[in-house]
Amino acid sequence: MTEVHRSTRSRKVRAVLAGGLVLGVGAAVTLAAWNDSEFASGLFTAGQFDLQGSTTGATEGYTDHESAGGAAELTFTAPFDNLAPEDVVYAPFWVRLAAETTSPATLDLVTLDSTDGTGTNSENLSYEIYAIAVDATCDETATEGTLLGSGDTLTDDPAVAGETVPLTIGDPTTEPGEAVLLCTVVTAGEDLEQGGDTTAVWQYTATSE
Repeated sequence: MTEVHRSTRSRKVRAVLAGGLVLGVGAAVTLAAWNDSEFASGLFTAGQFDLQGSTTGATEGYTDHESAGGAAELTFTAPFDNLAPEDVVYAPFWVRLAAETTSPATLDLVTLDSTDGTGTNSENLSYEIYAIAVDATCDETATEGTLLGSGDTLTDDPAVAGETVPLTIGDPTTEPGEAVLLCTVVTAGEDLEQGGDTTAVWQYTATSE
């Protein structure tokens, strides 16, 4: 082979190699692409909810009574501690949603539990519970209010399921909601036993809306 032929072949080889390199670079550029991303997050915070009660007034004495063992002790009118057949006694109990509560609610009378210390007078005492105007007096006029529940005896849960009562949140929520006055009316039956003593515990439940 002549020197001219070798030189020509060498140029062809170099040309092919160079072409391969160019193709390789071209493929790399074709596969490269810019990209960018966006991210979004969410923060989820639960509200607060707290029902509290007072036996002393619409604006004072509020605390939590979260169990039957820590139930608020209602103060009934005379003669609650010296009952005779057909006597009727009354006791006020104010409830409200506490400050920082973030959801309004409905209040319902859900259960009743009674215990006889002496005798069986839980069977000889009936009751009615009404929601009345917060500045009203808990007395015989309570029947003009909203009946939450009643029973012919203290031995069972409310025999008559009444209405529910709305509870509002404070405005602003750093303040407590508007109070509701519950009036408990207890009537001694004609078969009331002398010397008997009975304890009744009513449970109210507020359900957020």
